Amino acid sequence: MPVGRVVGPAEQRPAMAAVVMTPKEILDIFHRHMLLIVSLTILGLIVGGVAWYLLLRYDPKYTARTYVRVLSPEEKDPMTIGRGVGNETSAFNHRESLTRLLTRQSNFEELVNRDKVRETKWFKRFGEIKDISIPKAIQDLGKNFLAFAEKNAEYIALSMTCSDKNESATIVNQMVDLFLDSQRVATTGEVRDKLTMLTSQLSDVENQLAEAEKALAAVRSTTMFTDFGREWFEDTYTRRVNDLQDRQNQLSLDIERYKNILTNYGRQVTGPIDEQIRDMVERDPTVTALTGQIATLETQLAGRLTKFGENHRVVRQFQEMITETDRKRESRRLEIAEQTRQANLKNARDNLTVLEGEYVQLEKMRQEASSKKADYDAARVLYGQRASIRDEIRRRRNEIDEQINKWKIMHNDPETPKVKFVGYAPVPLAVSSPMWTVYFPGGTVLGFMLGIGIAFLIELLNDLVRTPRDVTRYLHIPLLGIIPDAAEDDQVSDIDIRLVARLAPYSIMAESYRRLKTNLKLTGSTESSKALLISSCMAKDGKTSVAVNLAATLVADNKRVLLIDANFWQPSLHAIFPKPDTIPELAVQSDFGLSNLLMGQGDYQAVIRPSGIERFDIIDSGPLPSNPTEFLGCARMQDLVNQQRQNYDYVIIDGPPVLLVSDTKMLARLVDATLLVFNAGTTRRGAALRTIRELREVNAPIAGCVLLAVKILKGGYFHEQFRSYQEYQKLQLAHSV
Repeated sequence: MPVGRVVGPAEQRPAMAAVVMTPKEILDIFHRHMLLIVSLTILGLIVGGVAWYLLLRYDPKYTARTYVRVLSPEEKDPMTIGRGVGNETSAFNHRESLTRLLTRQSNFEELVNRDKVRETKWFKRFGEIKDISIPKAIQDLGKNFLAFAEKNAEYIALSMTCSDKNESATIVNQMVDLFLDSQRVATTGEVRDKLTMLTSQLSDVENQLAEAEKALAAVRSTTMFTDFGREWFEDTYTRRVNDLQDRQNQLSLDIERYKNILTNYGRQVTGPIDEQIRDMVERDPTVTALTGQIATLETQLAGRLTKFGENHRVVRQFQEMITETDRKRESRRLEIAEQTRQANLKNARDNLTVLEGEYVQLEKMRQEASSKKADYDAARVLYGQRASIRDEIRRRRNEIDEQINKWKIMHNDPETPKVKFVGYAPVPLAVSSPMWTVYFPGGTVLGFMLGIGIAFLIELLNDLVRTPRDVTRYLHIPLLGIIPDAAEDDQVSDIDIRLVARLAPYSIMAESYRRLKTNLKLTGSTESSKALLISSCMAKDGKTSVAVNLAATLVADNKRVLLIDANFWQPSLHAIFPKPDTIPELAVQSDFGLSNLLMGQGDYQAVIRPSGIERFDIIDSGPLPSNPTEFLGCARMQDLVNQQRQNYDYVIIDGPPVLLVSDTKMLARLVDATLLVFNAGTTRRGAALRTIRELREVNAPIAGCVLLAVKILKGGYFHEQFRSYQEYQKLQLAHSV
């Protein structure tokens, strides 16, 4: 909520913000508690040094270390030379698994049961009772015996820490022997078990192989075939069937050809003579002779025609002879042609009959050969199946035999256990604990952290309303003024702090009250801020000092102010501003004042008296009434406030504490605003919040608050402001002189 805004009675309190420290606040805490932090830091350094010295003198620790080499988990082929390159991740995981195996409880139990370990002072300090000493020893091994796998090297590091350097080396070396022996026994046992299993498998496979050989021999003896083993050789039955099939195919072609020839010859017998028959006829000797005779006669006829002419008898004889010879030749032609066609037809029929008979014979021979081939193929398939079974059994036998040879080599291989002895742990030359490089810095850091922790704890447990930030962070009402503690201002060391505004006007306290006056005037209009109630949470919070000094600053501003002492329980204005005929040291209670007015024992003018300061009047509290709350809430009190608003610029009421009596709630409803005073040295946050809540419950308007008796905090804003004001004041005084 910003400064200068009056909190109305109907306004609700906003939700409290989360408390977050700023870097500036953290540095301020360091400044304020620097001595504590430095002291605890030095104390931590001293405690760390003393602890280091005492432990070094009375309980030193020695750590013996050695290594075990772990080979790659990849199975190496013993038949090859050299080492294969394994996977680094799998090798590291293998080392990790061996590390966990090495530090298991059963290994620790075997270790403490070894004679050399039992003879050590380390074991004897656990007592003589076996059921108690062994579990304690195993528990101590779990704490002080360490084993870890190297990330980038094929080693497992082993270490043991105890108070005797010789015994630490003894325990580590005994564990190395125990681990190597157990790995060797376990691995060789696995190899022997594997060899036994493989030997049994080999015996079974040998028996199976003998049975397979017997089955093959049975196939050969039953079928009487002996050439099953020659895979590349084509058997006789297959060749026979193929040959017969080829001959049969050829006969089929010949039969088809002769059928076609027979069909052609049949057409030639009934049809005209074709060129082929005609050529055969012309080559007949008789036809050739007759053709020659005709040629001779035609030659002679030509000579006779030339000599005798056409109609001569000789010419006609030659013509008749030529005609007769030609007739004989044609007759011979027809005879020869018919004989040739009939002979061709008969020959074709005879050849077709022969071919068909031969085809039938070949079919019978092919069927017999195919039957034998089928028997041979069936026997060969059976033989092949059993031969495959035999070959598979042979392959398995060879593999098992090869595995047996490898495992025999591995059984005798020193690298089979996958772990190798590197060397025993030497006796440590120096202590491993305590180390001054740990205790001195560690004690210093712990002391420093403890100092910081206590400093922050002090700050967090302090619930006083000490700073303006506390008001803003927790109370959520306007902060109208910050009044420093009197001990911080040298100018008010011998002055009554209730009169500081008048008696020490150049002090920072007086300036703070003037700032309060200015902020108060800015909270609202002049009309709404004439009647002002000043109260606090508890007694002695400084509300009267604020009321008196605020009134003095208003009077200095040429304002007429009436200050009313409404605190019947502990009135103080009669002592601060005594009457002229009264000795201030002897003034205990005013004999006439506000209570008399409220009881009707006088009028307004009778109770108002001057304070000795111009424009500044006072109404004392008067005698303590029996029921002050009812009096303060009566109509005469309301009339007093309303009437004096007309006569004075400001009416300031010094009321009682809110949390002690209920009078303040009655007064708060009669004024224009209430100004709360929180003492930075005594007011707690809970009390301040409860005060604000109780006033809001009666709808009392709250103008804001004043933070009184604020002490200078190292590194704080008020510290800088105080110093700057003093320097500024010196300059102003120098100029005025």
